[in-house]
Amino acid sequence: MIDDFAKDNLHTRLRRDRRALLWKLDGLSDYDVRRPLTVTGTNLLGLVKHVATVEARYFGEVFDRPSPEPLPRWQDSDGSDLWATADETRDQIIDFYRRVWEHSDTTINELPLDAPGHVPWWPEPSPNTNLFAIMVHVLGETIRHAGHADILRESLDGRTGVRPENEQQIHEQARAASYAKIEQAAGSAAPSDCPLPAARSL
Repeated sequence: MIDDFAKDNLHTRLRRDRRALLWKLDGLSDYDVRRPLTVTGTNLLGLVKHVATVEARYFGEVFDRPSPEPLPRWQDSDGSDLWATADETRDQIIDFYRRVWEHSDTTINELPLDAPGHVPWWPEPSPNTNLFAIMVHVLGETIRHAGHADILRESLDGRTGVRPENEQQIHEQARAASYAKIEQAAGSAAPSDCPLPAARSL
């Protein structure tokens, strides 16, 4: 009974956060979903590509159920799984992620939580695992990168929210007042000899 509850709970949360990650691309231009938004090049479409590849490998080869299609290169030194190349379209990457969901969901539905798995890229002596641990791991990865997407989207157009139904209309004056209050509190902690940054316009 508890195993069924745990699997259903984890799976429900994973499905929810997959959709949340994709939603962060809605309404943006192809350029904005691709362009680097941090000094390390983090970008929205690259996050989707990365999470899709991570999920495909963990719910695939870890349980000897490899993906039915070739997977993008992963964990390369050039970070090629973290950005979209010029010949990869937005729709291709999103469709790939959705196909990964189907394959992963089949693994989750068909295996018990204690089904053994082996993660060859994990260091010894702990490459052996089970479905429960992998569900927690992939959920954690998805949540982490959905959080990155939250911040990136906010920096682009100010839109925030976990899901479309939770999104609230932006109230510019209230947002500016909140920002000023937080900046004032931060400023009170600054050393007296440390110049504060110029006021930011929102």
